[in-house]
Amino acid sequence: MAVSAFVLLAVLTLWVTRTPGHLLPTDASLHSWSVAHRPAPAAASARAVTDTGTGVIPYAALLTVGMYVGRTAHRRCGVALALMLCLGAGQALRYAAMSLVARQRPPVGDWAAHASGWSFPSGHTTTAAMTAALVIAALSLGSRRAPRIAVVLIGSWGVAVGLTRVYLGVHWFTDVLAGWLFAIGWVCLVVWAYLRWAPSSVRREP
Repeated sequence: MAVSAFVLLAVLTLWVTRTPGHLLPTDASLHSWSVAHRPAPAAASARAVTDTGTGVIPYAALLTVGMYVGRTAHRRCGVALALMLCLGAGQALRYAAMSLVARQRPPVGDWAAHASGWSFPSGHTTTAAMTAALVIAALSLGSRRAPRIAVVLIGSWGVAVGLTRVYLGVHWFTDVLAGWLFAIGWVCLVVWAYLRWAPSSVRREP
């Protein structure tokens, strides 16, 4: 799945960079709809959701799940540290890709939230999706499992943060799609490496 996600991301990146104006039809139409259907209460709710996709919250979530899945203090600290390192490395790679593509954001006058930097792929989207995927992976592979509804809610949050970036007018939809693809590819690669190279004693008890 990691290969498929990265191949799709590469195709999307080429499509975006080689399209005149760097805009696809879905970008313009979804952006226009969002700007035209954004009452103040809805925008405020979207900002509340979007703010959870950056800063300390994603790292706090990974720290919490790391403390949950391990049976011993040593294991818990190790899992939490590994999860946060995976997120940090993914963010660094995403930033490098963003700087290379250097895509402009939507017009500033359409923004309903603060934003800075280049647009593709979306940072909030990538961070939230990576966090959600890492949490789900840790819960699936760990010795302590979470209720299925918790997994569904975590995944829904990862998607919702990305959608708010389009709704708030600070990203094009393809920025968000790229963030999702990058997150899927990166976390699948991390899980593959863990299953392939982690000692069996570690895999049996995180």
